[in-house]
Amino acid sequence: MSNGSGTSAVPLAGRILTSIVFLGSGFSKVAMFSAMTGFMAAKHLPLPAVSLAAAAAVEIFGGLAVLLGFQSRIAAWILFLYLIPTTVIFHNFWTMTGPEQMDNQIHFLKNLAIMGGLLFLAAFGPGAYSIDNRRAAA
Repeated sequence: MSNGSGTSAVPLAGRILTSIVFLGSGFSKVAMFSAMTGFMAAKHLPLPAVSLAAAAAVEIFGGLAVLLGFQSRIAAWILFLYLIPTTVIFHNFWTMTGPEQMDNQIHFLKNLAIMGGLLFLAAFGPGAYSIDNRRAAA
């Protein structure tokens, strides 16, 4: 039984939507580098500027890889693993109260949903409209 993904644009749409999250976040880290470094320092991360630069690189390059469908399974695993400490450190809603707790719980759950999508990408690949698919066909 075919799953219909052979020529479907649905995986491409999923990759576009997923990549927007990472590309937007990565570029905003670069644009607001000083403020974000202070935020990371407040979370007691070691070498906050280096940590921030590494986070921005993972998000930008991972987001581009997902968008283009280039080494997408590897990129999906890297982004999945990246989101584990990111989610626990920056959205630890269980230590908060009131509106801050609700906001961070939403972000925590949103990250879990993104992680689920990344697992689908890692398991099933990027679909027909991707660099990976063109390389496999060549």
